[in-house]
Formats: sequence, structure tokens, C-alpha cells
Amino acid sequence: MPDFLLPDLGEGLTEATIVNWLVAEGDTVSIDQPVVEVETAKAAVEVPVPFAGVVTRLHGEPGQSLPVGSPLLSIGPGFSEPGVTTASEGSGNVLIGYGTTTTTRRRRTRTVVTLPPKAPGVISPFVRKMASDNGIDLSRVTGSGPGGIIRRADVEAVLTVPEPRAATRDGETRIPLTGVRKVVADKLTTSRRQIPEATVWVDVDATELVAARKSLNAATPDRPVSILGLIARFTVAGLRRFPELNSRVEGDEIVQLRDVNLGFAAQTDRGLLVPVVHGASSLSTRELSAAIGERTANAREGKLSPSGLTGGTFTVNNYGVFGVDGSAAIINHPEAAILGIGRIIDRAWVVDGALVPRKICELTLAFDHRVCDGGTAGGFLRFIADCVESPVTALGDL
Repeated sequence: MPDFLLPDLGEGLTEATIVNWLVAEGDTVSIDQPVVEVETAKAAVEVPVPFAGVVTRLHGEPGQSLPVGSPLLSIGPGFSEPGVTTASEGSGNVLIGYGTTTTTRRRRTRTVVTLPPKAPGVISPFVRKMASDNGIDLSRVTGSGPGGIIRRADVEAVLTVPEPRAATRDGETRIPLTGVRKVVADKLTTSRRQIPEATVWVDVDATELVAARKSLNAATPDRPVSILGLIARFTVAGLRRFPELNSRVEGDEIVQLRDVNLGFAAQTDRGLLVPVVHGASSLSTRELSAAIGERTANAREGKLSPSGLTGGTFTVNNYGVFGVDGSAAIINHPEAAILGIGRIIDRAWVVDGALVPRKICELTLAFDHRVCDGGTAGGFLRFIADCVESPVTALGDL
């Protein structure tokens, strides 16, 4: 009687959690028929069985975590299979597209997650982290999984719920704090409550930046570059020099992140959203500027997927578009810092001892004082300022 083993689902994952069985004991299954839905830290997937026959045993219950290589289900006598190994042969990595391995894996203790009667039915640590990162109260989320289990799709749905309409009662307008507005409110409250933030700022001469953008766009008008795109590119370079600011605090540890996933604040009809450009450090200035423009348009049209609003590691906030010079922005929890960009205006400025009109902009940096001290924050902000004041030199070195 062969056992179908939990296959290696790739990405270096070593275990998966059973979400829902798609078959029962006594059912007849065919080759490549999906038999179980499992969830890993990466995604939820349906796993197909590599042989046909009658299911004689299911190894595990919904909510149970299984290590890769452990039995998922058993098939009775008379099965047919396309040359697949069984548990006694030591493989089981048979999911099409994932390859096999002859490495013997150490068995892990199976863990059954028992949920308190009134607690949110969440099995996956990935779902819990996703909810936490976006300030979502799981007690307010309705689970669509078996037994009311909250799945990733349920959390993503909260991020795309339309804003409720205001109601007037006794001459007062009451707006329900739900949906996107509730998510934003909870996240900002968490940030203020948990992060000991400090703010530094500097006025910069953006005259050369404006001129550089004009020259770039004149050379390639079909691929325009925005001021935000240029500053975003400088920001990515700055985070490579000061990685302390591309981090987050988890418990008693500061986690410096490898990738720079750049978020940027975008005002929409549904409220303030923060679209994210994943892998921003691998993009050119034009590519990054185009990505920001595309995601901003999608966010305002309600076309941005939930994945496009999560996973940020640092945020840029261009509040200058509202006609203001400066702001002590709230850090986008659980990130460690946020860069603010004020409006660019003509002001009197001293250049080589003479008072001349220049285009001046105020940059601010709010940062988590737990991840770094003022020297690092000031060094990062000064780097951005130097790039703004001498953009051609900066772009030549990026």
C-alpha cells in the first residue's frame, strides 16, 4: 500500500499546513487529481496525487503542520502509478515541476493547532503576519475556509473593501471607520504606539534636479521621469549605504532586510494607500519612475491587487503635491523610516555669496530610534539632499 508523501513545494520550504482535504477515505482518485489544499509561508496550493486508486487513509487534519516528505495519504491495493516512489523508498517529492531529492529529511514533530473557541480561526503564520503588517484586526475578519478558518484571500479582501457611505443623524455626519480607512487608522495608531520615532529635516536646492528632469524628458519624451521617480532612485541608493533604515523591529531583534521594496503614499478616492514597488533596487531610474506612475494610476482606479499594497520596507511620501512645505510623517508600521518631500518653490538662496532665486524643497525623515541613532539618520538624509542638489553627479555613480 503506497503512501503519497508531501512533496517539496520549492522556495526552500520545509513544511506546509493542511487547509482542506479535497477527498475522503474510501474515495477513488485518478492521477494528477488535486487531493488536498495546503498553505505554506509563500502561498496556498492544491496538491495533486501522482497515482490512482482508493484512498485508505488521510494522514493529518486541517490545521496540522506536516514536514516535507511525510505521508499525506495512503492508496489501497490495485493502485496504478507512473513510476512514483513510496514512503519506504524515501522520496515522495513527486509534484510535477518541483523535482525530486534523495536527501533524507529529519522527521519533525507534527503540531496540531488548537484554537480557543472565541479566537479568530487562523492556522497559517503567513496569514497572521500579513494581517499584522497591515493593521488588520482578525477578530473582525470572516473566514471562508472549513470551519470558519481565515485564509489569505480573506485578509486580502479586507484591503479591497469599498469605503462605506456616511450617514447623517441628528444633524451630524457619521462615517463608519471600516474597510481601507479602518486599516489605515489601525496601522497609524500602532505606529504611534509602538515606534519611538524622531524626525530630522533639511532644506535643499532642487534647481539642478528640476533642470536634470527636464533634460532627461526632452531626450526621451516617450519615457518621462518624474521628480518623485528621481528622488525614489536616490532613496534606494541611500538605503544601500544606510541599511539600518531598511529594516524592522521584531521582538528583541532588529531585522535588516535584503531587498528594498519601496512604498509611496498615494491619495485616492478610497483614502490613503501605499502602493509598493518590489525589488526597487534592481530598477533603473526610468523603470522605477514608470513603476511608480503605473501603480499610482492603478491604485486610484481601484485596480491594484492586494499584493501590490503589501511587503514594503521603506516609504516615500510626496506631500508637496498638497502645497505644503513640510510634515512630520507617521512611519508606515512595521517599517523603520519614511522620507517626506515638500513642495518645490522659488526662494531667495545664497549661492557663492550672492542672494539669488532658487528652487527650494524641504526633505524630512522620520525614523525609528531603535534601529539607528541620529548620525545614521542624518547621514542618510544628507546623502539624499546631496543627490538632489547635484543630480547629474549622483546619477553617474548609480
